[in-house]
Amino acid sequence: MTNLMHTLFGSQGYIPHGHCYLWQPWLVWLHVASNAAIALAYFSIPALLLYFIAKRRDVPFNWMFVLFGAFIIACGIGHLMDIWTIWHPNYWLSGVVKAFTAIISIYTAIELVPLIPQALALPSPAKLEAANRELERALRELQSTQSRLIQAEKLSNLGQLVSGIAHEINNPVNFIYGNINHVSSYTQELLNLLALYRETVPQPAPAVAEVLAESDLEFIEGDLPKTLSSMQIGADRIRQIVLSLRNFSRVDEAEMKPVNLHDGIDSTLMILQHRLKPKGDRPCIQVVREYGDLPKVECYAGQLNQVFMNILSNAIDALEEAHETHQANQSSTLERTLQDKAPVIKICTRLIEPDNAAKQVEICIADNGPGIPKAVQAQIYEAFYTTKPLGKGTGLGLAISHQIVTEKHRGQLICQSDTGQGTTFLIQIPLRQSFVAPESTRTAARNP
Repeated sequence: MTNLMHTLFGSQGYIPHGHCYLWQPWLVWLHVASNAAIALAYFSIPALLLYFIAKRRDVPFNWMFVLFGAFIIACGIGHLMDIWTIWHPNYWLSGVVKAFTAIISIYTAIELVPLIPQALALPSPAKLEAANRELERALRELQSTQSRLIQAEKLSNLGQLVSGIAHEINNPVNFIYGNINHVSSYTQELLNLLALYRETVPQPAPAVAEVLAESDLEFIEGDLPKTLSSMQIGADRIRQIVLSLRNFSRVDEAEMKPVNLHDGIDSTLMILQHRLKPKGDRPCIQVVREYGDLPKVECYAGQLNQVFMNILSNAIDALEEAHETHQANQSSTLERTLQDKAPVIKICTRLIEPDNAAKQVEICIADNGPGIPKAVQAQIYEAFYTTKPLGKGTGLGLAISHQIVTEKHRGQLICQSDTGQGTTFLIQIPLRQSFVAPESTRTAARNP
């Protein structure tokens, strides 16, 4: 061991090119250590390149990484040969290694030249990130559009179904309603005739007297007009419901045209009447209407009715949720709480004139429910976003309503709410649309 160390570190041994190192052992070892470190680094880089290629086979020009790896390995072998030839004069082998390295390096350079334009044409990370953001935005829009088309198709089919049912019911109801007046008139004449008969014939024949005694004629005379009056009220109620269904569906008014918005609101409330009635220990939801003096508004009536339906349904859901919360948390004082805060939905309409703008119509729908937290309000118009339990909401109602108001009617749908302070939705649309809708828009309105 002593002799080996003396041979390596001493200057008396045979060093093929010792004169290049001034016969100084420490200078020799400086070059040995440097070449060894470089060779170690050169041998580690190809291993990392091969690992990268194995994990990312989708990277273009990956065969160039193999060439670079071979070139780097050859360079590492060359540095090892520099260490070897310090003590061993194998210069032919060292020259062969350098020649192999030169061949690989020249081939790599030649192959790299045509790849430079292609590499320069690759998008930068900033462009890739921008393209990814654009693709994500397009995907969100596609998903939103798909959901709106599906929802619109469902509502269109529902509108056609409602319109068809209303049309089929309308004819027999009108027949009954129109004939009740005649039946009432005929019945009154028969009752008058019967009264005159009883006056002129106070003692009828025994057979007639027996029938009169069994029929309870006095009760029939008093109850028959009441029955006919009840039938007339019921037929009139059915006619109002049918008219509301037809007004709500608006299948015959898919084009933009002047309509009475109050009729659409009333029709929507008529359809939702069953949800406004008392339910269990929940009191009746009171609807306060404060309609302004509005002229006819140029709009897509069926689509605006859909907006009214979505907002009013959400208001009813919020009031029912508030009642259930009170029932769960304050069951001992439930009756007093409900009396203090009866559920109310207030609907106001008015005509407004913004500065330097055309006249607009504002529909305000407010409830005294639990309100919407500020953190949630920024997301309520996003498709599929809902705070309702699973199965009770799709997250599309307000998203579609926002699109109808802002895109189809060039208006605004504004939410004003705070926790515990109720919620108010303001629908503002121009009184007159200052343009003729393009054919694509009209087609979409006819066939959503």
